[in-house]
Amino acid sequence: MKVGDDCLKKFLKSYKGTLILLASIIVGAIIGIVFKEDTKILKPFGDIFLNLLLVSIVPLIFFTITSSIAKMKSPKRIGKILASIVGVFVVTSLVACIVGFLVTKPINLVEGSDTEKIKEIFSSDVEEESVDIGESTVNLLTVNDFSKLLSRNNIIALLIFSIMVGIATNMSKEKGNKFKEFLESGNEVIQNVIKIIMYYAPIGLCCYFAYLIGTFGGEIGVGFLRTFIIYHVVCILFFVIFYSLYAMLAGGKKGLKAFWKNALAPTVTSLATCSSAASIPVNVEASKKIGVSDDVAQTTIPMGTSFHKDGSIIGSVFKIMFLVCLFGSDVSTLKVLGVALLANLLITGVPIGGGTISEMMIITLMGYPVEALPILTMIATIIDPGATMLNVVGDTSSSMLVARIVDGKNWLKEKVKK
Repeated sequence: MKVGDDCLKKFLKSYKGTLILLASIIVGAIIGIVFKEDTKILKPFGDIFLNLLLVSIVPLIFFTITSSIAKMKSPKRIGKILASIVGVFVVTSLVACIVGFLVTKPINLVEGSDTEKIKEIFSSDVEEESVDIGESTVNLLTVNDFSKLLSRNNIIALLIFSIMVGIATNMSKEKGNKFKEFLESGNEVIQNVIKIIMYYAPIGLCCYFAYLIGTFGGEIGVGFLRTFIIYHVVCILFFVIFYSLYAMLAGGKKGLKAFWKNALAPTVTSLATCSSAASIPVNVEASKKIGVSDDVAQTTIPMGTSFHKDGSIIGSVFKIMFLVCLFGSDVSTLKVLGVALLANLLITGVPIGGGTISEMMIITLMGYPVEALPILTMIATIIDPGATMLNVVGDTSSSMLVARIVDGKNWLKEKVKK
């Protein structure tokens, strides 16, 4: 009985924030259904949450990205292992992105939504693609005045500048230590600012969702439910089909058997903790039990926690396609895939706040109004468990692929003999 109570306590501790946000969204949905357009009175409370997020975006991006890069150290690992890891991560991330798109493309996630009304209420039409590609690229990547970096309208330029400052700090070595301390201190402060904002999130999301349901009708609520169901079905199928395929490619039938024999521990840990970082020790141990060599497992899993996120990439595709359906946009396949990949790859290594940065990048690159940010926050909340599971177990299967490349086709047999 005590064991059961302990498990329940751990579960509630891990999912406390998510459960509170889900409860607030459900309450908001009920309020929206009951009071309908009268919920407009609640919109200012939702706008407060939106404005708090937006005002923190610029310092969040600068301090998290810059400090992460500034304190990076060159890993002392064999070049072949690192090159193999990068190759496997890129290919498997692209596969996840394509799968997410193929699933969501034929489905209208927000079926029945009044796109014209939505554009009018959000007070912004979706941007049309610029004819002058060169000029639009320059404006996207750079600004001509430092003060413009402090605007949320230039997120990509700010991100690039932050990367440059992080690299420059790293290059400065000892002379850059004081600035590095400032960045790390600033990062700690802004993370706590985000925590303070998230205390208000249940109220903000409740009011915002009540307004959405009351104004747009139940279609958008059904859209969130449809997104939740479809995403988790995709997660399960992706887990079973693609991770089995990766295990087969890595070690044949023995590899497949070894994967399924040892994948349960990281799967359960990821679902119990809802944290990729917390799953690292269990995941490394599972990879070793499968037969992956120590150096490959101990390099691939920690790097994968930051740089390889199948669940998050599929989630980004769902977020993009949700907005595409909501606003009735006509976008190209390459744009969806490109934005989904960039929104994840450009915020790798950011332990806290990365989700908000990624969602802001999606809105910026796709040309949607910033008022849509809480919508993506809601989607991130409802898909979090499944996304974490794929992020974690995707690293397990990737470690097997890396072992196959580094140690040859007999890597599993040789490990067993040892």
